Amino acid sequence: MATDDQAETDRLWKAIVGNGGQESACGWCKDKWGLSWQITPRALTAAITDPDPAAAKRAFEAMMEMGKIDIAKIEAARKG
Repeated sequence: MATDDQAETDRLWKAIVGNGGQESACGWCKDKWGLSWQITPRALTAAITDPDPAAAKRAFEAMMEMGKIDIAKIEAARKG
């Protein structure tokens, strides 16, 4: 599920995880019925496909450390 900003990312994450779901890595979570969702901010997609391979790598490595995606941390990693 692609999101436009951190507020939308947080709202969807809370709706899924906060209602009996569970967190996973890299923006993935499961709802209370066991269905998996990936909540992916568009900013993350832009960062990991950055034309600068070093920036893309830093953003990807930052994502690998996260459960719910934090756009500010992704952008900071992208900038170095």
